[in-house]
Amino acid sequence: MDLGLKGKKALVTGGSKGIGRATAELLASEGADVAICARNADEVSAAVEALKSKGVNAVGSAVDVGDGDAYKKWIESAIGELGGLDILVPNVSAGGGANIGSEEGWKANFEVDIMGTARAVNASLESLTASKGSIVIISTTTALEEGPGSGPYGVVKAALINYANHVSQANGRNGVRCNVVSPGPIYIEGGAWNFIKDNMEDFYNATEKAIPLGYGAAEDVANAVVFLASPAGGHITGTNLVVDGGFTKRVQL
Repeated sequence: MDLGLKGKKALVTGGSKGIGRATAELLASEGADVAICARNADEVSAAVEALKSKGVNAVGSAVDVGDGDAYKKWIESAIGELGGLDILVPNVSAGGGANIGSEEGWKANFEVDIMGTARAVNASLESLTASKGSIVIISTTTALEEGPGSGPYGVVKAALINYANHVSQANGRNGVRCNVVSPGPIYIEGGAWNFIKDNMEDFYNATEKAIPLGYGAAEDVANAVVFLASPAGGHITGTNLVVDGGFTKRVQL
């Protein structure tokens, strides 16, 4: 299936590894030019070279999403380097593992997940309106049900689903779509569930038993993100697509 992404311009935050990297790789494989950022300069450089090897234009910089001014400046610069913007994927998260329930945890999740997403949307909206582009925000199943990462992480990710609905309604008449993908437990080498497997084996195994299809991979999430972002998903907006292998048990109406 041709997703219609050849020549499109995409920006993915946290694009050096994990879900962000898998998303950037798939976008590039479909012919889109890609800009990425992450905190580690060496990892960004390696990812950019891998993306360029697919025959597309790729750029990237080391950026701390929590630094609002530097972050917005990078987005504006990246859009200039790409020559426009069709797709925005604000993927960076403070995560749910550290400082759960502490004020530091609340502040980190608010600043990175909520403000990082809102700043990216605000800085990109003019370009996305010009291209009638698409935004895909990354949430989590913990925004929908109590589970791993409940607390600040789940709360702010739930807020992002509400925010995405607002963006979709406010900008749909201008041709801008906004959707959400909510992953369940995703196993990534060096990621959170890798750490849990190595250090909390009983919890890891119990969680696996609760997932009818087993742990997902970063590529499973990337497939959903790229479809929603693409012209192939062109009449979908304001939706939350759950990618969890059956981990959540609620009936989706």
